[in-house]
Amino acid sequence: MRVLATGSPQPESCGGKIMSLYRPTLGPACWQELLADPQKQWRMGYSARTLAHCWEDAKGLPPEIAALFNGRATLLLAIPEHKVDLPGGTRPSQTDLFALVRSQDLTIACAVEGKVAEAFGPTMQEWLTDASLWKAERLAHLCKLLGLKQPLPSKLRYQLLHRAASAVIEADRFKTDEAAMIVHSFSKTGEWFEDFAFFSKLFGLTAAPDQLHSFTLPSGKRMHLAWATGHPSYLER
Repeated sequence: MRVLATGSPQPESCGGKIMSLYRPTLGPACWQELLADPQKQWRMGYSARTLAHCWEDAKGLPPEIAALFNGRATLLLAIPEHKVDLPGGTRPSQTDLFALVRSQDLTIACAVEGKVAEAFGPTMQEWLTDASLWKAERLAHLCKLLGLKQPLPSKLRYQLLHRAASAVIEADRFKTDEAAMIVHSFSKTGEWFEDFAFFSKLFGLTAAPDQLHSFTLPSGKRMHLAWATGHPSYLER
C-alpha cells in the first residue's frame, strides 16, 4: 500500500516543525490512532472511519476521485491526518488525507477532506470573535496564498479556507505542478455542499458534485476544487 501513517499518534516536533517520518498502514485501523480523539471519532457512519475504509479498499485512487481527472490519474502516496504548519498560533491544519496524484504528465498535491454529516467547523464570523493577533497574521497569509481579499464573507467556513491553503503550501513544498482541495463526501443527501459551493464562488467558480473546477493562484500555479461523492456502502463499514 502507498497509504502512509505517521510514525506515532502524536508526532514529535523539532524546532517547532512537525516530523516527516512515516510508515505504511496495515489497514483502516491504522488510521484510528492518528485521530485527536480515537474513540469518539472512530465510529461507523462517521467521516474518519468511512474515508479510511474507502481509500484502503481502493488500493489506489477511489473511482470517484480518479474520475475527477478523467480516469487518467494514479495515486503516488497518501498520508492520513496530515498536519501542515500555518503561520500564527500553535495549531497546524490537520488534513484528513494528503495525497500526491499523478495525472498524465502532472503531479498534483491534494488535500482531501472527508465528510458525512459533520459541518465544516466555525464560520469566519465565529472564528474571528475575540480575534487575537495570531489570527490576523494567519488570515492574511491564507488570503495571500489563495488570492482572496479581506474582509471575507462572515458565513464562509474557516475550515475550507485553511484546507485549501494547506494544499497550496504542500504543492510548493513538494514542488508539484498543481494543487487541489477535494471534499470526499459520503452523505446521502449532500449535506454541507452549499458551504462548499459558497467557498468556490469566491474564486468565480460554480460548483457541481463530481466535477473538477479550476482557477489560477497568485503564484501562477493551477488550483482545483472538487466535491466527490463516495459510495454510501462505506457508511456501514
